[in-house]
Amino acid sequence: MPDTTYDGLAITSDPPFGASVIVFRRAGGAIEFLLLHRAERGPDYAGDWAWTPPAGARWPGEHPDEGARRELEEETGLTLPLRRAGQATANWLIYIAEAPFAAAVTLDAEHDRYAWLSAQEACARCAPDEVAAQIRLVARELG
Repeated sequence: MPDTTYDGLAITSDPPFGASVIVFRRAGGAIEFLLLHRAERGPDYAGDWAWTPPAGARWPGEHPDEGARRELEEETGLTLPLRRAGQATANWLIYIAEAPFAAAVTLDAEHDRYAWLSAQEACARCAPDEVAAQIRLVARELG
């Protein structure tokens, strides 16, 4: 794990190093998942890590729950109740949050767009598969 984020902020040296927040909303009888597109490689980039749920590294001394809340708010402007949904790896946690259907997403400079997608569509956009696996885990839990 690097010592800093891509923008130079310190990352904890103690696992878990960070978290993903799988945000979903109910759209009629369907469930949609929020994905963000990273701006770093341009709007047409579709490779590994192009589309992900809100996620990020934990700061030194920061509780994992607080780190997940901070990342969600920084990347999307959303402040939602979170609950742990499991671990992607020993070093990365997964949280789940339900957004109201009309929730306003406000992107940070790290992202250039977002999409609300079905589990199948979201998983198809996420690469590597470890990212899609996080959405599949939550989708199974939601039924």
